[in-house]
Formats: sequence, C-alpha cells, structure tokens
Amino acid sequence: MPTVMITGSNRGIGLELARQYAADGWRVLATCRDSKHATDLQRIDGDLVVKQLDVLDFDRVHAVAKAWKKEAIDLLILNAGIYGPRPSMLGGLDYDAWEEVFWTNAMAPLKVAEAFVDHVARSERRMIAAMSSKMGSIADNASGGSYIYRSSKAALNAAMKSLSVDLADRGIGVVVLHPGWVRTGMGGPHALIEVEESVSGLRRVLDAPTAELDGRFVNYDGREIPW
Repeated sequence: MPTVMITGSNRGIGLELARQYAADGWRVLATCRDSKHATDLQRIDGDLVVKQLDVLDFDRVHAVAKAWKKEAIDLLILNAGIYGPRPSMLGGLDYDAWEEVFWTNAMAPLKVAEAFVDHVARSERRMIAAMSSKMGSIADNASGGSYIYRSSKAALNAAMKSLSVDLADRGIGVVVLHPGWVRTGMGGPHALIEVEESVSGLRRVLDAPTAELDGRFVNYDGREIPW
C-alpha cells in the first residue's frame, strides 16, 4: 500500500487525514510537535508511525528525514500551520507574531518539502500537497484585514507554485489545497463544514493523477481557486 506523511497530525484536519488514510490501509507517517501527548493520534488503528517534529526546528526536520531515509513517500501533506493573533487589523499588528506565523506557514513547509523530496521522488505517486487557505488568494480578497494569516498563506502559495516548476523534471507534482472553513480549533465552532467532510473532499481531490493536480490551487470540493 502507499505511504503518506502528514505534518501537524495531532489535531483537526491533520488528525482526520491520518485517521482516514490509516483506515484505508495506507502506511501513515504522522508528525506533530508533542507526540507524547498526542493521545487521539496514538489511538488510531492501522499502519501508523508517530514521530515528534516541530517544523520550526530545522535540525529536527533533517533528523527525521534521515531516520525515515528508507521510506518512499507517495504523498507528503504539509499541513502544520497556525493562524496567529486575532484580530489582525491595521494599527494593532503584532510584528513579532507575524514573523512566527510566516516561519510556520510559509518557510517551514518549504523546508520540510526540501528535506523529504528524495523520499517523494522514489515513490510511485510522487505528490506534495500544501494545506493553504482561500484567504491566501489575492484575487479572492474582497474583505481586507487578517494581514498576518493572509500574507503567510499567499507566501506559501507562491513558494509551492515555484516548487511545482522546479520539481517537474523529477516527476513530482505540487498542489495547494483549501480545506474549506472547517469546525476545528482554528476554524472555530461557527465554521461551515465538519472536518470529516473537508478531509473526504481533500482525499477525493488528491486521488486525481499527479500531472492533473500539479501547480494548481484547489478547493476541497475540486473547484479551482484563483491565485
């Protein structure tokens, strides 16, 4: 069976991704910042391996990549991310927090992709998927505000688009995903969809051929999102 690696897999969308892929018989390489207290993740049945990984700790990123050097990763899901302080409005921006959000949402995913690109290259599927947000779409921004989160996801989108171009000659596809407004700790209780619906939709999207998804920004229901 194929192998998926998921960052930020101890809660919300990452946890549900791990649960659904394990239930379908995939080998799941699950990472999170605090593996000792990731009780819901540890309870998942199936071929599941959990490792502690703070995506901001680049030395640890390389250490985990080395520990899993024999793994062929069909699907690398760059899911770990944070929202940052709310509200994020003009006149009250926390610039130190902005830097942390940028590191977490834009730079760390590229670092993880860089560290695991050889693992992906030797798989059959050869796909990298980055969990972004429609809030990172410049064309879709009609409401303003949310400077910190929006800009971090726009930066992620730009980085992943470049990555898709740079990895094309290795047969690796890169897709950027919007999971919808999901009822998670980040999305809040008033979000529009449950996590199970979001993840089921994301998985249907990711079932498409690598070449079909490469370089695109796609909603969980399969619709194209403007950059």
